[in-house]
Amino acid sequence: MKLSLKYYKTHPSAKEPVFATRGSACFDLYACLDGLERYKVHQDTLDKEIERPLKNGSIQIFNMERVLIPTGLILDIPVGHSVRLHSRSGLVWEQGLYLTNCEGVIDWDYVEPLYVMMTNISQSPKSINNGNRICQAELVEKIHYDFIEVKKPPNQKTERNGGFGSTGK
Repeated sequence: MKLSLKYYKTHPSAKEPVFATRGSACFDLYACLDGLERYKVHQDTLDKEIERPLKNGSIQIFNMERVLIPTGLILDIPVGHSVRLHSRSGLVWEQGLYLTNCEGVIDWDYVEPLYVMMTNISQSPKSINNGNRICQAELVEKIHYDFIEVKKPPNQKTERNGGFGSTGK
């Protein structure tokens, strides 16, 4: 049985999700700024959320700001699945823009407009334009499991000892 991920466009110009190549593990999501006049920004210096107008039709992201970028889509995720959002490596490497929470998780029961939360870690302001690829995503099946409390810590399974760099440099 082939699975489908349905989507609804909140704006007619929203780009549909697409796999960039036949071998792509994830599909691309795009910024949809048409009809948008203001966007949400969280500024640590003010410790609050503000709204800012678009500049020349673009979203501006300054150093260490968190910004919500609309995709113009609502996903209809199949029951028992989620969609996982990942940073685009080229966007991080070339511009310093990455997903704020490193991986976004969208549950199957979320049926609201999809936004991508991004942060600029570069020292210069960056722009997101309408139609820019902003992240990649994948449909993931939930594995059902139980939690079981045990009375003894687990046995060591390999020669590994420790974490945070314990496997070498």
